[in-house]
Amino acid sequence: MFGRMSLFGSSYSFRSVKMYEHFSKGLHVSTCFKTINKSNLENISKTYHEDKTVDFGFQTIPASEKAQRVHKVFENVASNYDIMNDVMSVGIHRIWKDYFVKKMFPLPPGTKVIDVAGGTGDIAFRMLQSIERQNKHLNINVTDANESRKNSSILISDINQAMLDVGRERAIKMNLQSDMLSWLCADAQQLPLADNSFDLYTIAFGIRNVTEVSKALDEAYRILRPGGRFLCLEFSHVKNPLLKWVYDTYSFQIIPPLGEVVAGDWKSYQYLVESIRKFPTQDRFKDMIEEAGFRSVKYENLTFGVVTIHSGYKI
Repeated sequence: MFGRMSLFGSSYSFRSVKMYEHFSKGLHVSTCFKTINKSNLENISKTYHEDKTVDFGFQTIPASEKAQRVHKVFENVASNYDIMNDVMSVGIHRIWKDYFVKKMFPLPPGTKVIDVAGGTGDIAFRMLQSIERQNKHLNINVTDANESRKNSSILISDINQAMLDVGRERAIKMNLQSDMLSWLCADAQQLPLADNSFDLYTIAFGIRNVTEVSKALDEAYRILRPGGRFLCLEFSHVKNPLLKWVYDTYSFQIIPPLGEVVAGDWKSYQYLVESIRKFPTQDRFKDMIEEAGFRSVKYENLTFGVVTIHSGYKI
C-alpha cells in the first residue's frame, strides 16, 4: 500500500514579540488573540446551541465539547507528534508533504501565506526553505530594503499552544529563525484576521479536527484575497475493497498500540484513526469547498486515497 509505485492515485515574530506585532500590524491582526487558553475554549464552546451534536471519532458529542476534547488530544500528543507521524506512516508522510508543498510553487514574490493547524511547522518550514531557494534563484536579496517588499511571509496558526511551542523549538533547532515566519494561536473557525489578507491558505491533516468544517472553509474564503488559493492535504477514503481492508486493519489494530508504546497514549490515536473514517469522502469534501464559494475545485488522491489534496481558488 505504501510502495514507491503506489504513492499517487489515479486522479492524479517568531524571533521576538516585536516581530509578531509588526507582522500583525500589517495584516490588522489583534495581538489579544495570540493565545487560546481554557477560558477562550469555553467561549468558543458557548457559540454552539446546546442541542447541536457532532462527531468525535465514532462518538456523537455535543458540539460545545469538541473544541476542548480535540485540544486535549493534541496537547497530549504534541511532544511526540512528529515521531509518531514517522512511525505510523513508515515515513511516507514526508513524501506526501513534500509533494503538497511542491504543488504551491512557483510563488510570486511577496506572497502572503497562512498555514492553518500548522503548529509543529512541518508544512511551513518546507515552504520557507522552498521560498528561500526561489529567492536565490531569482536573485532577490531580502536583506536589501529595496527588495524586502518582494519577500513572502508565512503565518503559522494553530488552536493549540503546545503544538506551536513544539514548532518554535523545532525552528530553533533547524536554524529557521526567519523574519518570514510568524505564529498565531487561534481557532480555524474564527480567525482574528482581516478580510482579503492572504494569497495562499494551506491546511494539512487538520481540517477534520475542527468542530464544523464548513465554518473553517468559510473563514479560509474570507481571509483570502480575490485570486487566492486554498490547498488542503487530508486523510481520506480508500475505495479499493482489498486495500481498504488492509488499511483499516493497520489503522485500528496497529496505530493505537503504537501510540501507547511510543507516546504513552492509546486513546488519542484511537480518536485520530476514527476521525479519518468520519471525514467526508473526496467528492463530498469537494462539494463543501465549492459551497464555501471556491471555484476550479479539484482533488488528487495520493497512495490510493489514503490522503488527498484538494485545491480551489477565490475568484
